[in-house]
Amino acid sequence: MPENDPWEYSLSIPNDTRAVTICRRTLRLILTMHGLIRLVDVAELLATEPVSNAVRHTKGPAALRVRWSEAGVLRLGAWDADPSPPEPPQPLDLAVDREDGRGLALIRACADVWGWQPLVRDGSRGKYIWCELGPDVTSGSRVE
Repeated sequence: MPENDPWEYSLSIPNDTRAVTICRRTLRLILTMHGLIRLVDVAELLATEPVSNAVRHTKGPAALRVRWSEAGVLRLGAWDADPSPPEPPQPLDLAVDREDGRGLALIRACADVWGWQPLVRDGSRGKYIWCELGPDVTSGSRVE
């Protein structure tokens, strides 16, 4: 399968803290098998934040979704069973010393774009938090 062909994976997650590590390792395997090892570190960080929040702060199941587009954009998203909107992220420099609440600040700082939307899944209400790494990141030419 050529690198620019689109693909998508979804991983259902039980409400179990071990799911965070399982998601990270699964994401690493997906990206490695698709020849995108250069994205693993930042993608793991971006996916771990919403997955960790889903497991820690909700009582229901969750899901991780990983999608590659023809345009060379990697989209990572996490669904959880809490329909409450996420708190707006602080700038990373204000959140860096906090014990918690840094997740969306990290996503905002590391992703090209991010967002959230209310979502209904299998009759349950929740939310979907997503972020994207665009072609500049995927080609390795992004300058921080």
